[in-house]
Amino acid sequence: MLRRLLPALLLVLLALPALAVQPDEMLADPALEARARALSAELRCMVCQNESIDDSDAPLAKDLRLLVRDRIRAGESDAAVKAFLVSRYGDFILLKPPLEWRTVALWTAPFLLLLAGGAGIVIAARTRRPSTPEGLTEAERASVEEILKRQE
Repeated sequence: MLRRLLPALLLVLLALPALAVQPDEMLADPALEARARALSAELRCMVCQNESIDDSDAPLAKDLRLLVRDRIRAGESDAAVKAFLVSRYGDFILLKPPLEWRTVALWTAPFLLLLAGGAGIVIAARTRRPSTPEGLTEAERASVEEILKRQE
């Protein structure tokens, strides 16, 4: 059984690092290709939205990968390539947008929502009314109290 399971496990492990970058997109220079891969991993696919352009199979992601490689091949720095893409698509193209006055809401919203939810739970717990029924007659109230005493 181990003889059958091991090759299947190896095939699964080999498929994990598979990326969307096609061989015809790769640069001949390994150093430039490494720069392009590192830069592509930091850029968001505008179609898939939570994938990098390095991982996405979308046609726009392929176009962006080719654009990044063309600019690297032309001698631009990583910062210049990012600046060009940000000027074209905005900070949204960056998987980790910078902390600036324009993006403060983006960075603080999760924490504020968590605090608001916690405050809501605390307020609801404090204002919770006792479970005694209202609108009962004195006889019904006495009957309920007697039943509750028997259960103790």
